[in-house]
Amino acid sequence: MKKIIIFCISFLYYSGNCQSISLESFATGFTRPLTITNAGDSRLFIVEQGGLIKILNTNGTTNATPFLDLSNLIIQEPNRQNEQGLLGLAFHPNYSNNRFFYVYYIAPNGNSVISRFERDATNSDLGDNTTELKILEFSQPFTNHNGGNIIFGPDNKLYIGSGDGGDGGDPGDRAQNINLLLGKILRLDVDIAPPYTPSDNPFVGTNGADEIWAYGLRNPWKFSFDSQTDDLWIADVGQTNIEEINKVSGNPKEINYGWRCFEGSISFNSTGNCPANNNDLTFPVSEYTHTTSGAFKCSITGGYVYRGTKFSDIQGKYLFADYCSNEIGMIENSGGTITYFTGINNAGFAAFGEDINNELYIAGRDNGTIYQIVDSNVLGITENQSNSATLYPNPADTYINIDFSKKISSIAIYDLKGKVVQQKLLNQESMRTYDISSLPAGLYIFKIKDINQNELNQKLVIK
Repeated sequence: MKKIIIFCISFLYYSGNCQSISLESFATGFTRPLTITNAGDSRLFIVEQGGLIKILNTNGTTNATPFLDLSNLIIQEPNRQNEQGLLGLAFHPNYSNNRFFYVYYIAPNGNSVISRFERDATNSDLGDNTTELKILEFSQPFTNHNGGNIIFGPDNKLYIGSGDGGDGGDPGDRAQNINLLLGKILRLDVDIAPPYTPSDNPFVGTNGADEIWAYGLRNPWKFSFDSQTDDLWIADVGQTNIEEINKVSGNPKEINYGWRCFEGSISFNSTGNCPANNNDLTFPVSEYTHTTSGAFKCSITGGYVYRGTKFSDIQGKYLFADYCSNEIGMIENSGGTITYFTGINNAGFAAFGEDINNELYIAGRDNGTIYQIVDSNVLGITENQSNSATLYPNPADTYINIDFSKKISSIAIYDLKGKVVQQKLLNQESMRTYDISSLPAGLYIFKIKDINQNELNQKLVIK
């Protein structure tokens, strides 16, 4: 398995700590991946916009046979537009027993469809595309702003992100219309009889669509629950200049996030269904403009609050990305200040995902690559980029050349957990070839110590 590490070139101080996020190439060869999720085991499931769901294994290999092929159900090229196709996937909380999973796709007629499927009864690597049960379907007035994210919340209800129906500026004022399903977070109980609406949804038994949980969203391109606090985080794509991040503690119902009355915290269009009192709106906890520091930005991709165990420095931080700038953004769970980390040119980050251990991954829609998010400072060291030492090739395969201006006394190689996996005392030469053929592919820290016991630490990729 070939792995390439792309390191951030901006090392920024944030809340008193030096943070450094890196992206490790975990798997390649996907076609427009839009969703990363797990089914309660070690595998990752990758949703491709064209209709395939593929299984990505822990060693970075992808199963030759897709888990599911829905290309015959979704809108296909040349009719499929940029924001249409197979968009979302969620596994039932009791998936290991009932084999149910749910998808969000745009049908050939342009409608949004949320359907249930079943896994094959004998083969856990295969879904059964003959078992479709439609849960919800609604029309889209335009081809853009379809939303598409679906996840099960901590209450075991299915949450659905629905865009405002498209065009620009929400011309139908749909996001503020509580009788329409567009521009909303919808909430269904898939374990009860149709129409699957929980009795505690805010508009059940009163004016408004029963499926609505929250409203006032333009295009909530990925939302997630903090697995520790149950807080809901929503990244809402902006219209003219503002990308916003919304967070509500405890996931209360009937929250109005303000679109199209406001774009972020700035008034946008006060006509139509806007409330008389702005105090009835919930404003973003953080936002940024398209020209905020660094590269040009255009479209936010929501991520997760990191709750894995490998990287303590980013524990409790919310990570997201921007599709145009290809930067990773990070904000504190308790505040809205954003730190940006340089990403990968032309990746087109379109989705984050968690594995079973809450470690984070991100998908490049445009380059078809799945990356694992790692903290460069995991070993508590800072990479020394001194010109006095060069490791090449890097990534390496069976050997590494060391060009070091000082005489070397020892070399030690550490894995990401800080364990010494190889260590040798060396002759005092200024250049040598070092054998790494016994080490498996992955990311390592290469420590060189000179005869005066000065250390130089560099990252090494073994492919």
